[in-house]
Amino acid sequence: MSGAGGTTTARLLIHASSDVPVDTPRVPAREAAKHELSRPMYHENDPNLLQRGLDRLWGWLGDLFATASNAAPGGPLGLIVLVLVVIGLAVALWLRLGTPQRTLRTTDALFDDSPRSAAEHRTAAEAHAAAQRWNEAVQERMRAIVRSLEERALLDPRPGRTADEAAAEAGRSLPGHETALRAAARNFDDVTYGGRTADQQTYLTVQALDRGLENAKPLLTTVVRGAAE
Repeated sequence: MSGAGGTTTARLLIHASSDVPVDTPRVPAREAAKHELSRPMYHENDPNLLQRGLDRLWGWLGDLFATASNAAPGGPLGLIVLVLVVIGLAVALWLRLGTPQRTLRTTDALFDDSPRSAAEHRTAAEAHAAAQRWNEAVQERMRAIVRSLEERALLDPRPGRTADEAAAEAGRSLPGHETALRAAARNFDDVTYGGRTADQQTYLTVQALDRGLENAKPLLTTVVRGAAE
């Protein structure tokens, strides 16, 4: 083609080629879009990490509540009633059994896992008293009393025995000291579990009991019963 016709044809071909849309490959386009959206200007108002975590938590709780509501009789109202019933039962059980601290108190043993003699407990008590640590002094002196009774065979050595149990058992063979033994056990419990603070007079009372028991003669009920028969 030549002349005017050729020129016209060439112009038509150039115009046609400019109207063809550009077909960009899919993967490079996606990468370009991701790169563009990663710019900070697009994320200025995004929630922070804590907010995202809270949103997920509330979403999870909402889904859980919805699932439980659908499973519970009566829907959401039935679920609320069920939760209130469970809370009421837990409160009633707590009031019935008491606090865990009160429950553990009856099982706390008088002695620890490292047994010592009565003389060693007395030495420890005197050391605490000299430093005016009256709580520890009362504790060690009460342990000395019980250990001394065990060493004299007036009490059977028994792991896990509490101060109250020891006082009650010793009071049967030493009825003249029963009241003082129970008072000493009560002082031991007060400073060990009751959060109270002992003073010098409290220690001196327990110390006097310990010294008085050294020469106390037990009431041998088995011997008296055997002689009567």
